Parts: sequence; C-alpha cells; structure tokens
Amino acid sequence: MQFHSASPMDGAINRRIDRKIRFALVGCGRISRNHFAALNQHQQYCDLVGVCDIDSQALEAAVGITGAQPYKSLGTMLSKCDADAYILTTPSGLHSGQAIAVAAAGKHVVTEKPMATRWEDGKRMVAACDEARVRLFVVKQNRRNATLRLLKKALEEHRFGRLHMVNVNVFWTRPQEYYDSAKWRGTWEYDGGAFMNQASHYVDLLEWLVGPVESLHAYTATLERNIEVEDTGVMSLRWRNGALGSVNVTMLTYPKNLEGSITILGEKGTVRIGGVALNEVQHWEFEEQNEQDEKVREASYQTTSVYGFGHAQYYENVIQVLRGEAEPETDGREGLKTLEVLIATYLSARDGKRVALPMEY
Repeated sequence: MQFHSASPMDGAINRRIDRKIRFALVGCGRISRNHFAALNQHQQYCDLVGVCDIDSQALEAAVGITGAQPYKSLGTMLSKCDADAYILTTPSGLHSGQAIAVAAAGKHVVTEKPMATRWEDGKRMVAACDEARVRLFVVKQNRRNATLRLLKKALEEHRFGRLHMVNVNVFWTRPQEYYDSAKWRGTWEYDGGAFMNQASHYVDLLEWLVGPVESLHAYTATLERNIEVEDTGVMSLRWRNGALGSVNVTMLTYPKNLEGSITILGEKGTVRIGGVALNEVQHWEFEEQNEQDEKVREASYQTTSVYGFGHAQYYENVIQVLRGEAEPETDGREGLKTLEVLIATYLSARDGKRVALPMEY
C-alpha cells in the first residue's frame, strides 16, 4: 500500500489516526471472511481487535481465524472494545440501527452493501454520522476491480463519444438451501431480493459509470424460490445523458453462476466486461487508440467468487481516509445514490409504472 501526504482537513470527523487503526467487526457470517482476509493484507496499518455475533459457532470460528476478542452483542462491544471503526457485515435490514448506535458511540462506520433496505433508514444513517462527526463508509469493492477502473477511465476521457446503450446482466444461482440457511434470508425486512442483495454492486455501476439516472421501469418476480422477495427481475432505464439501457437479474441460472457483466455501446466505442463477476475484458474497441488499451489484457483475472478481490483495495482507501491522507471514495452519500435506484426499482415493480429520479428534490 502506498500512502500519500496528508491533506489539510478540518473538524472532528477528520482527526488523523497516526497509529495502527483498530477495527471491530459485527456479523461473522458468509461475507466476513472477505473482510478478515482484506484486513490481514493491511496488518502493517491496522488491527482487528474485536468480533461480534449472536451465533456462538460463527463467533468461535471468527475468533479462530482472527484471534480477535469475541463479543456476543453490539452493546457490550461498544462499551468494552476500544476500536476506531466498526464494520457491519450483518443482515442488511440491521445496518441502519447498528450504524446509528456506532455513530452515537463516536466510532466510524464501515457497512456492507446495501447500506439499508429502506430509503428513510439510509438517510438516517447519513444524518447520524454527520451529527456525530464520524465517517460512514459503504463497501463497494467492485469499483476497485482492475477491469472496471479501466472502463471508468475510458468513460472519464469521453472515449465512447455519446453513450447509446448500457446493458447489465447478473445471471447467478442461489438454491433454496441458501435461503433456508438463515431465517433473515429472502425477507423484505432484513435482506431484500435479487436486486437489493445480489445485484446491488451492479446497480451501483449505473450511476458510478454512466451518470445520473433520469427514470426507470422495472418488473420483478418470484418464479421458483420459496421466499418473500424476488428471485428474478428486469429493469429498463433512461439516463440524463440520453443513453438507454437495461438490467437483467436472476438467481435461477442452471446449474451455477454464469455471468456478471456490463456492456457499453457508444458513438465511438464498444466495451463488454464479463465473466462470472466483471473479471474479464471480453471486448474493448474504440475509434481512436490509447495507451490504456495496452493494459486491457493484464486487467482480466480468474475467479470463481462473485465477490472478486476488491475488498483489500477497498480497505486501502478506508485506511488512508482515517489516517487523514485521502477522501473517501464511497461514503454514505455515494451509498444513497445506489439505494435510491434500488428503492425506485421496487416502487416501479410494485406500482407498475415508470419512476423518475431523484425521488426527492
């Protein structure tokens, strides 16, 4: 990791931490191991000092991996664990209340996606962290993929010319056993469906790469799984820059995860980033050549994991910010952009109508 010289910043929110940063993690389930591995790669700059879960087996396993101090409740952890930042890898519906409690204790918050399952909850999280003068980070590790960094740069350099069409596909599978593994999975209150949960990082790309969405129309369906939420959905979009596009999501792909992709068609360029999780540059063609084109082949990587390898790179930015050396790439307000599109998707599917953005003025 290469750190930059500190930039001048004011206020309690920007207090520099000149020692190792102390992290604590709440929720020792499926995704927590990606965070453990990422923090381990930055052990020169940080320590994981506490882990928390109400499931004793999950907690014991986390302690075995990390050696961190175990806690059985967030309240106990906040009163006894001297961490600088708390990582929330709990069910999505719990993020808001936990983030507000962490902020009230004067600690920084790092929350997994989606930051919340309700629009008002997301806004409350941002307000609470603003009031407490602490940082709110929302995990969006896909933004750190080498493939997407190249695509982002091409868009920023206007190599596509006018954007015409954008298509996103998330063709994965989640068997019934996945949803049955925990009571909160597949519920509206704690989880959200294929759009809110599994495709959240892909929905994030719509604004981060292409720009503000002008309006959308969505359909969702529960075709196979015995769950409250959707296992399949489609969305049509119009961006403010005039581009049209679609998002196609299903958790019913047979027999395994097939594709996580984005295709951008422009006046002067065509790019498709595919693979199982945006890990392969499958087509890269522009009217004018650029030195960035030489990096395309080396940007692709092999993976069977839909999570990719971006968590370690994501924490590089978090650590830099807490050391006073950078600004956050994905703060609470960035998280709200994605959440707004997700909430608009569900409102459209529920009411059978087009939804214009922003939802509030």
